Amino acid sequence: MRPDLDYIERWISNGSHVLDLGCGDGSLLALLRQRKQVTGYGMEIDTQNILSCVRQGVDVIHQDLNEGLDDIDDQSFDTVIMTQSLQQTHKPDRIVEDMLRIGKQAIVTFPNFGHWTVRSYLALHGRMPVSENLPYTWYDTPNIHFFTFRDFEVLCRERNIKILERTVVDRNHQANWKISLMPNLMGEIALYHITR
Repeated sequence: MRPDLDYIERWISNGSHVLDLGCGDGSLLALLRQRKQVTGYGMEIDTQNILSCVRQGVDVIHQDLNEGLDDIDDQSFDTVIMTQSLQQTHKPDRIVEDMLRIGKQAIVTFPNFGHWTVRSYLALHGRMPVSENLPYTWYDTPNIHFFTFRDFEVLCRERNIKILERTVVDRNHQANWKISLMPNLMGEIALYHITR
């Protein structure tokens, strides 16, 4: 079980109606259905992940998030979730706006490209970093937007998005005093709970 799912589960109310964008194999929705009695859908483009969702009994919509979410009605979900995919979308700002249009609240998680290891690798080697947390080379990475926690918070401020809660952790989803002191430099992954 992915450790980030425990954090997300805390922010979901029992019996909520949930949409999971880029839902992968459906693990999160299956967990939320079991522990929180949620209803809802996943949205995924990868065929193998869609088959995994179906095997778990997770309702899934085959759709490319980059084509937009215009066909989903306003406020039709309690919570819209996107884990570790925002940086892979063509227009992340539009995705965040759509998440809060179709959901009363949203949960977004993403890697921090401002982490000290990324900064120092780039400074010392003059190349885009490859690490356990960012295992792709610059030419085959699915990540097309490189942003930091601070960048995301500026976007929220500019778009009048309220941050209900933020959790910043390392790659093992553990928090510590260093991350608390300097989240944008020491944190590797952020989890944001947001609303209008």
